[in-house]
Amino acid sequence: MKSLEDLKKLRESAQQIMRLREGGESIRIVMGMGTCGIAAGARETLAAIMEELQAHNLHDVIVTQTGCAGLCDKEPLVDVIWPGQPRISYGNVDAERARQIVLQHVKNKQVVEEWVIRR
Repeated sequence: MKSLEDLKKLRESAQQIMRLREGGESIRIVMGMGTCGIAAGARETLAAIMEELQAHNLHDVIVTQTGCAGLCDKEPLVDVIWPGQPRISYGNVDAERARQIVLQHVKNKQVVEEWVIRR
């Protein structure tokens, strides 16, 4: 950081990321972060989700984490929950799939059927 302006930009970016993780009104994304999920790459998947939400200014999304769901062979797991709709669970979600899920399901309301493991 070389200036006060750089510090302000960093602060705004950090605040925006915190809003994505804590606040929101309509859509929820739940990331499986049990040890099996982390071993399968859940941290990278979560980072990709956060980056994609921020890149598309999707601030009305709550991103939370959960522990093991008992589907270790399908990790990393990502659930997308629209109000009034059934929970959609995606399996084997790497960073690239996570970006596509955010674009297609979260932003455009189109379920990515080929990756759904349960409703």
